[in-house]
Amino acid sequence: MSNLPKDLRYTEEHEWIKKEDGNQYRIGITDFAQDELGDIVFVELPSVGDELKADEPFGSVESVKTVSELYAPISGKVVAVNEDLDDSPEFVNESPYEKAWMIVVEADDEAAFESLLSVEDYEGRIKED
Repeated sequence: MSNLPKDLRYTEEHEWIKKEDGNQYRIGITDFAQDELGDIVFVELPSVGDELKADEPFGSVESVKTVSELYAPISGKVVAVNEDLDDSPEFVNESPYEKAWMIVVEADDEAAFESLLSVEDYEGRIKED
């Protein structure tokens, strides 16, 4: 079973999201997703200041197998981008919840976070895959 921190929320598309200070949320992809993708060789992320819409693509990850789009779990403005992934995309495989966070978003609607999948709901979802 994949490593799934209990303090995060999850999406059907295998992104995780963590509440930070105020209305800021840290986003990345799950251990399950990186395992399914294989060795990550490139990560494309938005720029600070970009506006994201929930459920719409905000970037992509490229592995030796495929390219997979990243979907925004919430709407808001990008306030930080993990630039370490430019030079070290392998962090996504090595440390999907710590070193490989992707972006921090200032949420338009904080209630959207609560509507995302709990760890139990996400575990049920990946057992189906």
